[in-house]
Amino acid sequence: MTAAQPIAGIGFLTAVGDGDLAAMAESLEVMTELGADAAELSLWGEEVIAGGRVLPERARRLVELTRRFPLRYSVHGQVSSNFMDAAHLDLQKAVVRAMLELCDQLGASVLVHHGGTAPMPDEQEERARLDAMERAALAELAEVARGYGVRLVLENIFAESAQEYRQTPAEVAATVRTVGHPHLAGLIDFSHAYIESTRRGLDWREQIRAMAPVTGHLHVHDSFGRPYSMTRFYHPAEATALGIGDLHLPLGWGDIPWEDIFGELAFLPDTLLILEIDPAQYRSELAESLARARRLAALRNGRPA
Repeated sequence: MTAAQPIAGIGFLTAVGDGDLAAMAESLEVMTELGADAAELSLWGEEVIAGGRVLPERARRLVELTRRFPLRYSVHGQVSSNFMDAAHLDLQKAVVRAMLELCDQLGASVLVHHGGTAPMPDEQEERARLDAMERAALAELAEVARGYGVRLVLENIFAESAQEYRQTPAEVAATVRTVGHPHLAGLIDFSHAYIESTRRGLDWREQIRAMAPVTGHLHVHDSFGRPYSMTRFYHPAEATALGIGDLHLPLGWGDIPWEDIFGELAFLPDTLLILEIDPAQYRSELAESLARARRLAALRNGRPA
């Protein structure tokens, strides 16, 4: 694939580690054996940043590891990153700055940043204030990203209850457009969009249609779009059996109509497709999901944008 195509690479998110890089190394070995083009590094679990600054020795070991593999890299930032967190906003921004520095050291072209969250405000004016705070921080960090040649991508997330404020995918797209920075783009997580749209009674296909034109990164994994109507499971396989929640299943295990979606939507050039499927848990399913993802990319890239 070439960078001029809408989908320029396909890969997996690395397994979440505990700081020793062993899980990441095993993931990268598996991805390379399978013939993936790219890998998204789950850096939130590796303790490469302390107090908003990069730890040089640990970063050096990370760079040495990634250079062993012929993969294009993106970085998944903190899962708890939140530019609607007024009390810790300076710390939140410091960590994103450090993640961008790591992207530069790794040669990673994308940094994933989760959309913000806060307790659901009573007034529309307060929601507007939260949105404005997030947009100002995104504009500031997108300019930092420009200096490193990195695309900062804003991911749509689902809320777990009516007491939590999250932007819908269409609202995430509006945030990206309002900021209007060339180094800020959207990230569609299709399953997140499905779950949040079900929870709020929205048409989820309309939501991702609204987001697609500003999208430069994709998270692909299957589910049934069912919100967390129950959360107590004795084993994760029970959630899979019930089809409840953010399951991160291999493609085809849920009911997302992937071919319909990729036959319809167009994305920004140089978009990466990342399969967020646990490479340890679903080792035997990775090759099939990768093959299907390649067919989806070919379907998308074969259509005029």
